Amino acid sequence: MQDIHDMYGRMLSRFQELFGTDGGTPALFRSPGRVNLIGEHTDYNGGHVFPCAISLGIWALAAPRQGTDRVRLHSMNFEADGTTEAPARGLEYREERGWANYPLGVLRVLEEAGHPLPAGLDLLFWGNLPGGAGLSSSASIEVLTARVADGLFGMGLQGVETALLAQRAENDFVGMKCGIMDQFAVTMGRRNCAVFLDCATLDFKLVPLNLDGFRIVIGNTNKPHVLAGSEYNLRRAQCEGALEDLRRVRPVKALGDLTEPGFKYLSGIIRNPVNLRRARHAVTENQRTLRAVAALEVSNLAAFGQLMNQSHVSLRDDYEVSCPELDALVELAWRQPGVVGSRMTGGGFGGCTVSIVESSRVEDFVRDVGAGYAKATGLRADFYEVDAADGAGRMERP
Repeated sequence: MQDIHDMYGRMLSRFQELFGTDGGTPALFRSPGRVNLIGEHTDYNGGHVFPCAISLGIWALAAPRQGTDRVRLHSMNFEADGTTEAPARGLEYREERGWANYPLGVLRVLEEAGHPLPAGLDLLFWGNLPGGAGLSSSASIEVLTARVADGLFGMGLQGVETALLAQRAENDFVGMKCGIMDQFAVTMGRRNCAVFLDCATLDFKLVPLNLDGFRIVIGNTNKPHVLAGSEYNLRRAQCEGALEDLRRVRPVKALGDLTEPGFKYLSGIIRNPVNLRRARHAVTENQRTLRAVAALEVSNLAAFGQLMNQSHVSLRDDYEVSCPELDALVELAWRQPGVVGSRMTGGGFGGCTVSIVESSRVEDFVRDVGAGYAKATGLRADFYEVDAADGAGRMERP
């Protein structure tokens, strides 16, 4: 990661080039990405998840624009896209705006929730979080925008409220029917902890990540995943189809409410065999997550890793959201000395893996898995050694 002083200096210079200096010195905000350690595709099925905010993220410089109701947004990661300008109120989705729809969607839902911007706004973004990799770059910029609006205009937003508003922006404005996990982890994350979240009730606790002698290593397949309006929404519909069948004989509120024996007893009710597999993953993944957190709380990292491995198999075979590139990275990791567990993370169809690797073997892991992946796929993998980080908020300027 770049030195914070260097990053801030480059951002401030670019902000002044784009927007001038009339608004004074802009405020600095940061939002993390997230990696889900276990509990994949369970959030919208009323189950549990276990993500952590990570040290990769997105930063923003922001300043209010008095005397105007226009918003200007620019990303240093997408310089070719230029600056997007839009009204601060009454925003509508426009495909040609690309990435800017995510922060603009947040401004729209803030307005709908009774928090319209009282003035215009200049926003400059920069991040070291790879887009399209399953590390929640969309949730990160959504929560970041909400934190900016709240920080500059005093909207009084609470943490869980912020996460829910950011999720609504992605659901209703962008059109991705995601669950609450990503926005919740990005908002509520805490340094050296993971967030154990019941997605049905939003009850959560922060669990210390006692990884003594081990590190979290993310492997990026560099095969971007495209989810909106495609396979992600289809998986959600398939789970809802299975739930409708189950409700013909039992008042089941969500798949996450079922135990594995209970699901096995009722599974013959599900008429579509594809929907059956999707539901089986949702139920068993939720139970794996409960067992994984319990194992970590008693420092049984070996059991935690085994459950990560089982999670990947279920995602590959029952939920069918893996792909050859993800499978290659995970299977190479499984064969590496010092790896206690590895799985795909995020929505799937590309993106990233997460592995727990013995600290002294991380260098060998990156070298050997990277070489094996290039040989197997012809692609170059990127690796990130990350820490569990704090959630989004305002930062002191360096």
